[in-house]
Amino acid sequence: MRRGKPADRPRRADAPEAGAPPDVGGGRSVASVVIPRSLAIVLGLAAATVAAIGMSGISGILAPVLLALILTICANPVRTWLERNGVNRGVATLAVALTTFALLAAFVYALVIAFAQFSSLLPDYADQIAAIGANISSWLSSIGFGPDQVAAIEQGLDPNNLVAFFSGLLGSVFGLIGMLVVLLTMLILMPADASYAPTVLRQLEPRRPHLVSAVREYAHDVRRYMVVTTVLGLVQGVINGVALVIMGVPAAFLWALLSFLCSFIPNVGYFIAIVPPLVFGYFEGGWPIVIAIIVVYGLVNAVVQSIVQPKVVGNAVALSQTLTFFSVLFWAIILGPIGAILAVPLTLLVRMLLVDSDPGTRWWRTALGELTETKSIMKAEDAAAHEARAERRASGRGRRS
Repeated sequence: MRRGKPADRPRRADAPEAGAPPDVGGGRSVASVVIPRSLAIVLGLAAATVAAIGMSGISGILAPVLLALILTICANPVRTWLERNGVNRGVATLAVALTTFALLAAFVYALVIAFAQFSSLLPDYADQIAAIGANISSWLSSIGFGPDQVAAIEQGLDPNNLVAFFSGLLGSVFGLIGMLVVLLTMLILMPADASYAPTVLRQLEPRRPHLVSAVREYAHDVRRYMVVTTVLGLVQGVINGVALVIMGVPAAFLWALLSFLCSFIPNVGYFIAIVPPLVFGYFEGGWPIVIAIIVVYGLVNAVVQSIVQPKVVGNAVALSQTLTFFSVLFWAIILGPIGAILAVPLTLLVRMLLVDSDPGTRWWRTALGELTETKSIMKAEDAAAHEARAERRASGRGRRS
């Protein structure tokens, strides 16, 4: 039988043709597809919009789950410390869960008492609130607002409506049984699963080193940010509360609690916290009390938020001021008040998943607010510019002489 020519031999099914792209898994060739940048941006924005709408639709479940995640990350070092000192893993996990439950119970109790105090306080200042509503209505009418709009605003400032609003808000706290069940259940399950997290990360590290590094960095940064913010928020709330008590502002405990909560909301939290005590301080003591509250709140906020917190937190957040402010608005719309409080940790979570875990996209950190190298470059450029100006002045004096 005559042997066929080499060109006539059958080609193996798995042999790639000349110039074909390399095989990717299973011997099948996958042609590389280059998506235009404009199309990629549009698709990315569309996907982000769909994801945001979806998260908003399940916010009743998603918000407590994310809150439980952040609390578990913050409390995990307690379990690690107990295990390092010989405590059984299950007992350590149970201790962390019980501690978290106790803190949540104390906070919910304080919140309920504060809202009840505020609801009982409003009727005592009904006349002053009504007078303010009338003044605002007159001013709005003078600048061209229609009668229907003015009437709606004046009705919203009616003390009876305010009492009903806060009473309904207090009742809704008790009605959020589903959210509390989800939160408490996740606070039982997440600490139990977190006991396996160190081993899982070590297991994944040889295959996904960048992802594991990003997860560890995220947990460290969020824990540092939340613990420092909580401690400084407590200090800020106590100082503000004591100052309000000394000045005789009613419901000082409520405003101190509000100051603590708003310390977790960057940029706008200070303004949210100061408005109610200003109003009731004006009712109680007039403009001198208002000025005193502005001075106390301004000094405390400047020292805690602008001096102490940046030095203690360091570069753990590394988000630009614009992005931080937008994140507060975005997460507040998506998840409600919990989203506003957790805006920074949730934004860091998104950054970890999309940027930090991929070496090809880590350059985005600079655009998002990682400015350590940028500040060094600017400092060197400023020094060079100052030296150049000095040389020009020296050369100018030499020519004149």
